[in-house]
Amino acid sequence: MAGRGRVQKRMMGSKAGFHQKAESHDTVHPQVLKQARKSGQLNISGRSLTQVPDAVWRINIDIPEECRDVSLANTEDRWWEQVDLTKLILASNWLTSLPEDLKQLPALTVIDIHDNRLESLPDALGQLENLQKLDISRNHLTTLSSSLCHLKCLVSLHVEHNQLAELCDDIGRLDSLQDLDVSNNVLSTLPPSIGYLSQLSKLNVSNNKLVTLPPEIGDLNGLKYFDATHNQLVELPQEFGNLRRLEQLYLRHNKLTYLPILENCGNLKELHLGNNQLNALTSEHLVHLKSVTVLDLRDNKISNLPDEITLLQGLQRLDVTNNDLSGLPYALGSIDSLNSLVLDGNPMKSIRRDIVMRGTVSLKKYLKSRMEEPDVVSKADGDKDSPLPGMSSDRVRAHELHQFKTLDYSNRKATTLPEDIMEEAKTSGVVSINLNKNLFTNVPENLVYIGNTLRELYLGYNKISSLSSDISLYLKLTTLDLRCNTLSDLPHEMDVLDNLREITISNNRFTRLPPVLFELKKLEILFAADNKIDTIDAVGLQKLPLLATLDLQNNNCSQIPPELGNCLSLKSLQLSGNPCRNPRPAILTKGTPAILEYLRGRIIT
Repeated sequence: MAGRGRVQKRMMGSKAGFHQKAESHDTVHPQVLKQARKSGQLNISGRSLTQVPDAVWRINIDIPEECRDVSLANTEDRWWEQVDLTKLILASNWLTSLPEDLKQLPALTVIDIHDNRLESLPDALGQLENLQKLDISRNHLTTLSSSLCHLKCLVSLHVEHNQLAELCDDIGRLDSLQDLDVSNNVLSTLPPSIGYLSQLSKLNVSNNKLVTLPPEIGDLNGLKYFDATHNQLVELPQEFGNLRRLEQLYLRHNKLTYLPILENCGNLKELHLGNNQLNALTSEHLVHLKSVTVLDLRDNKISNLPDEITLLQGLQRLDVTNNDLSGLPYALGSIDSLNSLVLDGNPMKSIRRDIVMRGTVSLKKYLKSRMEEPDVVSKADGDKDSPLPGMSSDRVRAHELHQFKTLDYSNRKATTLPEDIMEEAKTSGVVSINLNKNLFTNVPENLVYIGNTLRELYLGYNKISSLSSDISLYLKLTTLDLRCNTLSDLPHEMDVLDNLREITISNNRFTRLPPVLFELKKLEILFAADNKIDTIDAVGLQKLPLLATLDLQNNNCSQIPPELGNCLSLKSLQLSGNPCRNPRPAILTKGTPAILEYLRGRIIT
């Protein structure tokens, strides 16, 4: 029995030793420490450490075992030639605190402890006089030790993703600080002393609970980047206009109703004001924003853009999505650098929706064509500027035909096209003709005069109940607008219109999409809203490889075929206003990619 007890005891001791070894994570291999003594850098991140081994804090104090041989033959491990530790990376561990032993590494210039569980910082941190970069982001800090503000050499401080409710008043003593990130905390205010950070060039306070900013923020003479996205700001201090070096300003998702005049911000390149409550951006604002290249005004309440926006001659992107704009200043089309103009979700009245949907290049071209002509016309152009013979009352001018290749004969209650005008249109090589808001019952026969050049034909708001097969004569046609007539079908002869890219049949009496449309392989835009369409031919639509815009709003579709999700070329799909239950309105509001993905998910395989 005694022998059995001794065996059991040895076995238990053996197991105990095994468990102790298996559960011990808080160690660092001697070889890692050895390399750190040579390089001055120690990276022990991602090791599930709950505490930092003492050997780390004493790395420059203790003589390692392998270096106790001081014979001249031992030239590899000479402890007296070791380098002071300057960089310590402890990221992605399970540390809840750091000991005061930190002061035993006075040469540290970089400490990275992000992604741990720190609840406090040791006072010894303030004794690291050489520290330049400190990353304590993604921890559980609720306050910052005031000792941190003694770090006179600190250049970068990252404390994002913690639980800070305030910043200490002494933060202004960090004379050398250039990069401060306190985003994703619960800050409700910033201390006035922040204005003393004269070297600060980047400040990120996004995703907090800030309602106001201190006026002292205008004293940050070196600030180039400021991000206050996702806060509760209702106003900005007037002193904000003193930030002379500011280049990027992010203020999206706040509650701003007014923007102060940024009179001294002549270097500002990007201004992001989306998702606020701004009512206007005035000419006084724009006068001081001549260097802006990106202007984001989306999701506000702006009803007018002043003509002075043309002062922004370097503007490259303008986003005014979801505002209250009914029009745009025509001079906007003259900004050569503008390559992205986004204005979806505005109640545009002066610009047709089909023009808006064509993209930035076409929209700029339209705006530029609508700019007022100079009052003084040269003598050489005098004849072209006079009314055409016999048509003075209709104000059709020859120079418009020659210069813009466009004939506007809209809103005249006309049932025919005058022969003399069509003769002049033929001579001028007209490519676009607008016959909207007349009394035509079909395509005018003498339109054939310009059949070889006609590319755009607008026949909206007329009395057309059946479209003549003569439409097939205009082989170069790229745009056809038939909105607001009484059509219920289209002639099958249209299948020869191989160049047709855009067609509008909204506000008619269609109960289905005419099958001939599926033969138009270059079709990119199809507007068919406000009809009586009750079924959608998804198979037919899949035959259109370039179809990017499909508007079927306000029809009678009780079901949306899941196969419509396979129309992968679609960039804009509008289905609201139909009596279908699926997709739900919540999905429709997420945009086209979400709708298509939802539909594909319902395909039964």
